Amino acid sequence: MDKNKLGTYLSTTLEALALGKKHGARVSRGKVRDMVDLGDRLIISVTDRLSAFDRVLTTIPCKGQVLNELSLFWFEATRSIVQNHILEQLSPRSVVALKCDVLPVEVIVRAYLTGSAWRDYRQGKSIAGIVLPPDMRSNQKFESPILTPSTKAERGAHDEPIAAGEIVGRGLVSEALWRRVEECALALFKAGSEHAAERGLILVDTKYEFGVRGGELYLVDEVHTPDSSRFWYADSYADLYERGEAQRELDKEYLRRWLIERGYMGDGEAPRIPDDIRLETGLRYVTAFEKITGRAFAPGDVDARRETELIERAVEHLM
Repeated sequence: MDKNKLGTYLSTTLEALALGKKHGARVSRGKVRDMVDLGDRLIISVTDRLSAFDRVLTTIPCKGQVLNELSLFWFEATRSIVQNHILEQLSPRSVVALKCDVLPVEVIVRAYLTGSAWRDYRQGKSIAGIVLPPDMRSNQKFESPILTPSTKAERGAHDEPIAAGEIVGRGLVSEALWRRVEECALALFKAGSEHAAERGLILVDTKYEFGVRGGELYLVDEVHTPDSSRFWYADSYADLYERGEAQRELDKEYLRRWLIERGYMGDGEAPRIPDDIRLETGLRYVTAFEKITGRAFAPGDVDARRETELIERAVEHLM
């Protein structure tokens, strides 16, 4: 998909789901996903909102569809590792899912020292309670992937790293359940890394969310998307690493770096994000979809108004 075609979607992004109240369905809003509560199920609509540093900043063309369909690709590919909450797809950007009790921690798996982990390391901090060896370099690969959980922040606050032992010690998750979560997260990361390698990519780090329903563990939210994961091109990693240069990225780190260069890291007023930056970010989302799945991205014809109508009909049918 070229930039010119993607640019036609700049003015039709979905910022928020606006349902009528005639069915009494409750709508909650995350950073990116709007969720309609149907009791034991959810309708999840992935908007085009973009968040960085735990702040919603703008919308990106076709982003919601990319995230939804890429997550569905990975949910299907990882069913043998852990069950997930997806029941059916409603539209290019929406699904019906089982409602689970989501664990109050996000599980981050890292294979390389980069991003916020590198920033903390340079300041002499541990990484979620893990003390790394001295003299590591930016973008250096770990001997084996590490888990660096974080607490899930309330809206408007920052997520905070937390040591795995503290999760159990504070009673956030039982020891037995946390062991299962760790096992699944590492297995998911291994599967994702192997598939990425086949597609000429490196899965650098990623975030997983898990929930519990009926005493069983479920994978929820999203999997291995440009929002939840960092991808690099494999063919240039070694050369760029040796030269100490930035890696070729296939994720929203492009926008994070643009913000950092303007002095913004989540506090204070964010700079206005111009359309050319929104478009370049969107192109990276689409490229990620095509590179990971091996399929051409086909934008859906469901605009914001029709998406709302479709979900309202689904609510009427499912409630």
